[in-house]
Amino acid sequence: MTISSDIARLGQWLKQAEKGVFFGGAGVSTDSGIPDFRSSSGLYREKGREYYLSRACLLQEPEEFYRFFRQNMLFPNAAPNAVHKALARWEQEGRLQAVVTQNIDGLHQAAGSKRVIELHGTASKYDCTVCRASFGPEILETPELVPRCPRCGGTVRPRVTLYGEPLDGFSFEDARQVIASADLLIVGRGGGSIEDLWA
Repeated sequence: MTISSDIARLGQWLKQAEKGVFFGGAGVSTDSGIPDFRSSSGLYREKGREYYLSRACLLQEPEEFYRFFRQNMLFPNAAPNAVHKALARWEQEGRLQAVVTQNIDGLHQAAGSKRVIELHGTASKYDCTVCRASFGPEILETPELVPRCPRCGGTVRPRVTLYGEPLDGFSFEDARQVIASADLLIVGRGGGSIEDLWA
C-alpha cells in the first residue's frame, strides 16, 4: 500500500461521508508557523517545559507563566493553511459535521469552520480568576506582564486547559457525541498532501 493509494482511499470515503468528524492536534497548525510540542523542534524539547503551562505555575509564579505564554502560545500573524481550509470546505459541502481539535489557536474558525470543538480551550478568551468576568485578547494589551481584571483587579487567565486541570466537561461530552455518531472519523496531524484527496 502506497501513500498515494491511501490518500485515494480516504478521498473515496470522504466523498461518501455524511457525518464525518476530523480529530486533530498541533501538527495541523505547523504549516501555519505554529510549533508543535513534542517533536525534535517542539516547545517541549527541553525537559520540564510543561510546568510553564501548568495550573501550579499560574498560581505560584504568574509572571513566569505569562512570560512563557506570551512568547510561545500567541501567534497573531498565523493564517489558516491548506488543512484548515480543506476542512472548512468539507463542512460547507456537508461531508464533515465537526472538527475536534486540541489546538487553541483559532485557525479552524479563521478558515471558516463553524462547528469546532476545542478540547483544550482557546487563546482568544480570558477570564478573571476572582469575579469571573470574561475578556477578549485585548486584555493582553497592557504594559504589565500579568493582565489584571479592570473591574476587580484579579489575575486574568487564558481560557485554556492547563497541566494539572481536567478537560472541560462540556467540550469533552460534545466531542464524544459527535465522534460516536460519525460515519467517518479522520485522525490527522496535517501535512501538505491533503488537497490530493480530490485528485
